[in-house]
Order: sequence, then structure tokens, then C-alpha cells
Amino acid sequence: MPPIPRAQAIAELTAPGASHELQDALIGGRRLRVFKNAPPSLRAFFAATASDLPFIAYQDERLSFAQAWAQSARIAQVLVQHAGVRHGDRVAISMRNYPEWMLAFCAITSIGAVAVAMNAHWQTEEMAYALADSGAVALIADQERLDRYAAGPAIAGLSLLAVRAERLPEGARSLRALTDALGDALGDVPMPAAEIGPDDNATILYTSGSTGHPKGVVSTQRNILTALLSWELDRSIGERVAGLAAAAPAEQPGTLLAVPLFHVTGLHASYLSSFRSQRRIVVMYRWNAEAAAGLIDAQRLTSVVAPSAMTGDLVRVAQAGKYSLATLQVVGGGGAPRPPDQVKQIGASFGQALPNTGWGMTETNAIGSGIGGDEYLQRPASSGRCAQVLELRVVDESGQSLPAGQRGELLIRGTSIFSGYWRRPEVNAQVFVDGDWFRTGDVAYLDDEGFVFIVDRIKDLIIRGGENIGCGQVEAALLLHPAVREAAVYAVPDERLGEEVGATVYGVDLPPAQALREFLAGHLAKFEIPRYISASATPLPRTPSGKILKREIRAAALAAMPPA
Repeated sequence: MPPIPRAQAIAELTAPGASHELQDALIGGRRLRVFKNAPPSLRAFFAATASDLPFIAYQDERLSFAQAWAQSARIAQVLVQHAGVRHGDRVAISMRNYPEWMLAFCAITSIGAVAVAMNAHWQTEEMAYALADSGAVALIADQERLDRYAAGPAIAGLSLLAVRAERLPEGARSLRALTDALGDALGDVPMPAAEIGPDDNATILYTSGSTGHPKGVVSTQRNILTALLSWELDRSIGERVAGLAAAAPAEQPGTLLAVPLFHVTGLHASYLSSFRSQRRIVVMYRWNAEAAAGLIDAQRLTSVVAPSAMTGDLVRVAQAGKYSLATLQVVGGGGAPRPPDQVKQIGASFGQALPNTGWGMTETNAIGSGIGGDEYLQRPASSGRCAQVLELRVVDESGQSLPAGQRGELLIRGTSIFSGYWRRPEVNAQVFVDGDWFRTGDVAYLDDEGFVFIVDRIKDLIIRGGENIGCGQVEAALLLHPAVREAAVYAVPDERLGEEVGATVYGVDLPPAQALREFLAGHLAKFEIPRYISASATPLPRTPSGKILKREIRAAALAAMPPA
């Protein structure tokens, strides 16, 4: 097949009658580009792909797509019969990347309920906040998360369903025991009946903001399905532009799930995008670069999607030559930009594998812009071009659009954009402008060819290995310590993780830094606890209006640090 221009490929692949035909639709008062042939719901999406091909591999456990669907139906029956879950109810998932995480997500969204994907690193206070904020009626959790929940106040009416737990807290029931009992009594168990519309809520994922508690990002069935089909379209566009004919793979593709499912990188890019491609998923309990390389080698995996810290680890293992990573075709990125040098190393270290990445957010359902292959190698600092179902623009402080090459705040709108923050109308009024443009908080510019370059952040956030950390939340936790009177939290550059958490504190009789970290362990997730803590002998500098001069404090702290 001869290569064709990008514009021609887009026109042909989205034309009437094409599998990814796009059409305009008025949805919720917004005119959007939608996929005409998209499944009407995630339930239909899952059911249509329930084949006998291998799907989930975790240690010595194996499930086919059909077996996963059957087990999800049993979980759904438990939710309906034993937990009283109804359409629109919120059901929280809090656990490691066990197969049950994926099965529970399938079950919840297939009965029209809303899956609340909780950060598994959260401690008791954070878990309690999200459960209360979301109004969850049930919590599906593993032993460690159940223990954290049990350490706090009980939430009235919350059904507790335990996964792989040896000790059941008061009121908790074993999910496995309940699903096994259903199977013994009924044999094959159908998915409970449900009427689900494309614009019904499907998920709430919590994302850290610059201040206060994390906010619940609400996405609909259509938002998620649009993102998944958009990736399919992007892949087809790339093939047509390169002159490659789409062909069935010689063997079933496989991906390594090495990032948490409570992030859109793990949930969307690794898990959900595997259904229509009939891709195997090999699940890691926790990240270990040597173990990851061993799995890629032994399982002949064809892709991995992970933040730059993890793909950088893989580069170093690959260069050591102990494992063959020759089956890898795609090394995807997400969460934070890769260092340009790592982009080139991926291209040189994995045989046939080419790097790709993109810019997206929880609020965009992981899509936004994308880039891969030779284009990425030629523009390693870029996050690619805009998805076909979205629009991007860069604006100045007054909201006026800026020409190519000029930096400003990146705005985005389109069909995969979330419907709003859960129960936060005052925040929604601030982040949506001109009707439906979402303010990303990222500083960016677009070049003459439409490639986007993310260069800074407006929001007071730290991105540590793909995890968003709100500086305000860490500052608030520090100020809970009786000796701390003032606190400033900021990003410290880190070669592997991109950024680490730094803090400067002022107080009376301040304890040593390690004692402060031990105090914070009861209030913050481990990844949020500052690695670098500086004590100030004087009150922190402020503006005449009383605002702490964080840039000045950060500059002084970085200057005082020894060279890396």
C-alpha cells in the first residue's frame, strides 16, 4: 500500500461508511464529533469481545476473555443481590492490580453503576474522604486497603467486599465466597439486566489539585469509549501515512500491565484498549525492571505503556543484554514527558520497538495529542498532534488565542472530555470557559504543523513518576504537626522520576526531617511524603499581600542542595 498524505488518510478513515466514521452530534448542549459506529455502552463493548483467546495472566492464574466476562457477571450479580447496587450507584475499587480489579470494573460499569477507582496508595484519611465524597454504597478492596479502612470511622450503609483477604473486618464479606456460591447454585450466571445510555456516568477517578482534597473526575460511557476508538483511529492513520497495510498479527499481541489501574494510563491505555485488539495482559504485582524484562522475554509481549521513570529502567535493563526484548513493538509513555535522550535510547535499545507518547489527562480520558515512531524520534520534546475528536488552542492571560510558537495556557474541548468534577460546581465554573473549553493548567505552544509542546504548568502540582501531587495538600498535612507554623512545598528535579517532593518548613522546636516524614505517613500516601525537607530559621518570605514566595523559597532550597 503506497503512503498517502495525513489529511487524505484522516478523510478516508472517518468518511461515511468507514469503520471509524465521524459525525457531528448535539450532546448536552455541545456540538461534538462522535464515532457513528461506537458501541452504545461499555457493557456492549465488553460482551462483543468475549472470545476464548487468553486475556489476563497474573502469576500462575489465567483467564480468557470469555471467562473474564463470566466472572464479571457473577460479581455483578453479587453487587445487585447482596449489596443492593442500582443504576447510578457508586461502587469503589481499592486494591493492587489483581485480576479482580479488572473484573470488578467490568461488572460495575456493565450494570450502569459508577466505578470509583481509588488510589491504592491512599491512607485511612484519604480513603475515608473519597468514600464519603463519592457517596459509595460498596467498597471492593484487598486486605491492605480493608485494614486501612477499618482504622477509620465506619461509613453507615457501606457494603464491604473483600478480595484475597485472610482477615475480614467486621461487616466485610468475601467476594470469592459469594461468587462461588452463586455459581454452585445457578451454574452459568448471566450479567444482570440493565439499560445503559452512552451519556450515563461510568467512572469517578480522583485527581490531585493544587489545593485541598483531590477532586472526583466524572466520565460518561461515551467519554471513555470515544478515547478508546480515538486510539484505534490514530493507529490506522499512522499506518496509512506510512503505507503499511493493516494485517492480523502472526501471534496474539500481549502487553505488560505495570502501572496502577486507578490511573487512566493503566485503566484506559493498558486494560480497556486490550478488548477490541484481543490483546493479552500480563499483570505485575509491583514494578521491578528486571522482572518486567523477564516477563516481556518469556511471554513474548509486544507492548508496554509506562511513565518515563519506568521505561528508563527498561532501557537500562535492555542495554545490559540479559533479556531479549525483541518482541516489543511499542514502548508507550504517559503521565509526564520523557527526557528527549530517553526517546532516542528507546529507538536504539529495543530492536523493532518504536517509542510513542501522548499528552492527556484524567479529565480527557487519557487522550489529547499523540506521537510515535519516526515523528517522535524527530521531535522528542513534542507530545504530538491533536486527536480527531478534540480541539486544542493556546491562549494568553486574557483568553485570546495565540499564534503558532507563542506560549500560553493549553485549552481543550471535545467528546472525551469529562462531564465535570463530582459535586464541585464552583470549580467547574472556573475550569470551563467559553462554554466548553477546559483549562488544562499546562503551559504549551503549537508549532506550524500542529504539534503541541508542553513546557510548564500553571497549577501548583508536582508530577512524580506519573503521579500528580497537589502541593497544597502536602502543605496542609505538614501544618497538622504542632511544631510546624509555615510550609512551602515544591518540585525538585529528579533524573529518574522527573520530579520529587521538596518542602521548606518554619516552626518552633521542629523535629528532625525523618520524624516529620513519620508523622506525615499517617496523613499522606507514601509517594506524597517529601523526600527533601529544609528547616527555615525565620518565617518564610511573603508578598505584601501575605502570599508565600514559593519560587524564591524553591530556588534557595535547590541552590543549597548538593549536586546530583
